Amino acid sequence: MDDDLLSIGRFARLAGLSVGALRHYDELDVLRPAEVDSFTGYRRYRREQLETARAIARLRELELPLDEIREVLAIDDPAAQARRLAAHRARIEARTYRLQRVLHHVTQLSKGEPIVSRPPVAPDLDQATRRALAVGLFNYTWTLLENANRTPSQDDTMLHAAHASRYHWGEVGEKVNLARGEWQVSRVYAVLGRAEPALYHARRCVEINEANADGREDWDLGSAYEAMARAHAVAGDRAASDEWKARGVAELANIADAEDRQVLEQDIATLP
Repeated sequence: MDDDLLSIGRFARLAGLSVGALRHYDELDVLRPAEVDSFTGYRRYRREQLETARAIARLRELELPLDEIREVLAIDDPAAQARRLAAHRARIEARTYRLQRVLHHVTQLSKGEPIVSRPPVAPDLDQATRRALAVGLFNYTWTLLENANRTPSQDDTMLHAAHASRYHWGEVGEKVNLARGEWQVSRVYAVLGRAEPALYHARRCVEINEANADGREDWDLGSAYEAMARAHAVAGDRAASDEWKARGVAELANIADAEDRQVLEQDIATLP
């Protein structure tokens, strides 16, 4: 086996993409794996493909359609690439101008009596902004989880950040993102000693993962079981905690990547 080849799960993590996205990009000939096992169908990638994968992720954040990304990546001439991106920039500018006109009209109306009285609505965020918020809030929650000297105010911030991250994933993420968001919310509640919401979100994590067998990575289900074990431990149900812990331990055998397996092992080791 070529040591330079990365499993699709490991490659996805390093590239900042989901496994589902990588499979989709393979199907659309946007990013092909370096190797596909003829018996198992497992995809493997080379480390030098990470630069291309990260470029694709960045272009998707900028709302460039996948068919255009494929064409841009296939162009060897930097000037030609720049022209394609300039065309996309022009489309964004046109949309921005339209929104500016809408803003102008709304501002004018706001100076007089409203035409229709309606409750205020949340601002319309584009997908790239929502994704950035989901990722940033998820990571920020982790920094607070790892802070052993949190203040009560920081506990509140940690909880709100976890819920906010899950909310934005619900708007733009795939099922695997939703499951991981539920996992983090459950972990926050467990750390805060709040059993009922910890159990609720752990169950949601399990349900989403079990219904998403093709879209999740091989460590997601074990992490969901670990969350259930932790939530039951907080609730004081030792028998249920031990049962879910055993299910999490059993899932370790299904994790191909040693580093991914070690992460789950360490999580399980911290169970009360």
